[in-house]
This record gives sequence, C-alpha cells and structure tokens, in this order.
Amino acid sequence: MKKALEIFKKHTMLIVLVLVVLFFTITTGGSMVSSANFNSLITQNAYVYVLATGMMMCMLTGGNIDLSVGSVVCFLGAIGGTLMVNKGWSTGSAMAIMLVVGLLSGCLQGFLIAYLNIPPWISTLAGYLAFRGWGTAILDGLTISPMPDDFVKIFSGNVPDIFGVPGFNLTCLIVGIICCVVFALLQLKARATKESKGYEVEAKKSTLIRIILVCAVIMIFTIQFAVRNGIPYALIWIAVVVLIYEFITSKTTIGRYFYTIGGNVEATRLSGIDTKKIFFLAYLNMAFLTVIATWLTLARLTAANPTAGTNYEMDAISACVVGGVSAYGGSGSVLGMVVGATLIGVINLGMSLMGIDANWQKVVKGVVLLAAVVFEIMNNKPKTKA
Repeated sequence: MKKALEIFKKHTMLIVLVLVVLFFTITTGGSMVSSANFNSLITQNAYVYVLATGMMMCMLTGGNIDLSVGSVVCFLGAIGGTLMVNKGWSTGSAMAIMLVVGLLSGCLQGFLIAYLNIPPWISTLAGYLAFRGWGTAILDGLTISPMPDDFVKIFSGNVPDIFGVPGFNLTCLIVGIICCVVFALLQLKARATKESKGYEVEAKKSTLIRIILVCAVIMIFTIQFAVRNGIPYALIWIAVVVLIYEFITSKTTIGRYFYTIGGNVEATRLSGIDTKKIFFLAYLNMAFLTVIATWLTLARLTAANPTAGTNYEMDAISACVVGGVSAYGGSGSVLGMVVGATLIGVINLGMSLMGIDANWQKVVKGVVLLAAVVFEIMNNKPKTKA
C-alpha cells in the first residue's frame, strides 16, 4: 500500500491526464480522441509548451514569473506582420528583426530584474502593459493578413509520408515507435547509472509504470496523427525545444545553477556563482522562446492582430504549476511541465467539445491550478512523529 502511494505521488499528473482524457472521451461520445481533435490539441496549444518551458526556467530561480510574454507576442507579431505583409520584406529578414527585437526586450527585462533588483512581477507587469499598447499602436487596432505562404509552411502544416501509403502516414508511426524505444532505453539507462554509483533510485515498478504511461500517450498521439495528415510541424518545434531544455536542466552545470538559486539564492551567491547572471539569462531565455511562440502563433492564425497573445502568460504559468514546477522555485522538470501543458490543453479542448461556457472554463482551470498548488504543499509537508 505504501509503495502504491509513493508511485501515485510520483506520477500524479500523468495519471490524472489519462483519467481526464478517458472522462472527456466518454462525455463527448468519443470525439475527444478523433484525429482532428488530437491535431488541434497540438497546433492550438503549441505556444503553451514553448512559453511554459521558458516560464519554468524563471520559476526555478525562486518562483519568479514573466507576466509580459503574451504582450510581447502581440508586439513582435505586429512587427512581423507589418514587415512581411505591409512592407514586403522577405520572411528571413522579418524573422531576424523579430528575433533581435525580442532578445532586446529580454535584455531589458533581465537587466531591470538582475542588476537593478526590481521585483520580477513589477518589471514584467510594466512590460505587460507597455508591449501590448505598443503592439496595438503599430497595428493601429487592425488585423494584418495573410502571412506569406513560405513563413506559414515553416510552422504550420504536417510532415508528408515518405512511403506514400494512402490513408495512413507510415512515417509518423515509425517515428512514434522510435520515440517510445528511445525513451524507454534512456529511462532504464539513467536508473542503472544511478544504481551503479550507489545513488538512491526509485522502485523499478515506478520506472516501468512511467515508461508504460508515457509510451502509451506517445502511441495514442502517433496513431491519431498517422490516420490524419502526419506529424504537425508545430510538434517538431515543440519536441526540439523540450529536448534541448530537458538536456540543459538535467545534464549541464548552468541548468543546475537554476535549481540551486531556487533552493537558496544567498547560499548560491556565497558559493561563488554569479546569481545576477543567472537571473539575467532566465529572462533573456524567456524572450528567446517568446519569439518562437510568436512565430507559431502568427503561422497558426496567418495574421497579426491586437488580441494575439491574450492570457498566454497565464496558460504558461498554469502549465508549469500543474506540471509540478514548484511555485517557490528550486524544483520541477521539463517533462513534468509537458504533462501539465497537455493536461491544460486537454481540459480546454474537452470543455469546448462539451459546449461549456468560456467563463466556466476559466473557473475549472482556476480550480485545477489551485488544486495543483495545494497538492504540492501537502506533498512536501514534513511528516510529524507521533
């Protein structure tokens, strides 16, 4: 019984994700798991995965957040739309300008927070107001469309089947199977490495359950994509971002610095680590990922409009918290964040299919967010001896 509880605690959100999918599958008469809706789940929520990755890096430094990301998406989208559509600039040139402007905004936010010691929520709240206003002013309150086809193709659409099988994308299926095998091998290798070095390792059952659950989710998505149009390009962007940051946070020194700062910033500083530099990098990195999220959003909407990016920061924060990233900093993982982002996306899609009013959808998401924080607090509460 005790081992079962430990396994449940370690994989709570993954188990909840599976249960939520089953619930919406039943209540929507199976339409929840249709190939079209699986495709929509990824393409419509691609920005959440990307922004949540950057938000996680900020939160690791002590529960800090960036409230400006949604407004920056609007601002950069306005610049990109104006250059590509109104000015006739090439896609590459416009994307380069968006990247430079986005990084400059990150440098500004990072400097204010790291070197002028302005609280992150104040600095980014100012950005939330300023960049939204600036973006709306550039657009003059109007929508600019359509985006050039060569730009849209980079971030939208699906990977074609190299085997040419009619009605089924065999390439997609092969990629999904390879992903499952690689994930399983990496998990088993990581466990064996820790065990050989004498480190404490989780129960073998827990590792196997995680492998089975993750591989099941991968194959469900794979089959649904295969019977539709194949792997969405948006999913490739998500995968690249997730894999890179999973490596950074788990295998690099700079990644470990983010965790140590969240654990105890003063002890980290006294140990010789430049904490100001880490804070600066966190917000510069957030800006870089915001640029990618902007490209994905522009391609999906094929337009730049003043409402683009609305509530994006809330979605990113929710995905992190629900995915197990501590609201106090110092703990969390990229893979956990992915589960959280998927859970938020599933809830959004499921409630929309059920025809639930948008206002009640916000209530449900608020309750889910609060429940995740309460669970974290209760789970980390020190046990008292009788």
